[in-house]
Amino acid sequence: MSNRIPTLLVTAGAILAATVVADARPDSRSMSCAQVQAMIQSHRAVVLTTGPNTYDRYVRQFGHECDWPEVPMSAYIPSRDGTCPVYRCEEPIYRFPG
Repeated sequence: MSNRIPTLLVTAGAILAATVVADARPDSRSMSCAQVQAMIQSHRAVVLTTGPNTYDRYVRQFGHECDWPEVPMSAYIPSRDGTCPVYRCEEPIYRFPG
């Protein structure tokens, strides 16, 4: 019985550590703009941390990653080398003359 307790504690610790790593979001502030854009292109859509308490989902410009009626709209997020142009899903705003 005494041999099982350390084994259980190690197993529980490994599961907890794996869960924390799996939930971690990439931080745009620690990547170059080119790395951010490449990640979005390769994964089609990525949830990125953009500040101490902010995050959002960013998508490719051309694709089907947005749910209707949303479309990819321009956005700018912080990156290691400045401000980075990306796209996120938003509802388009139609402005009619009048």
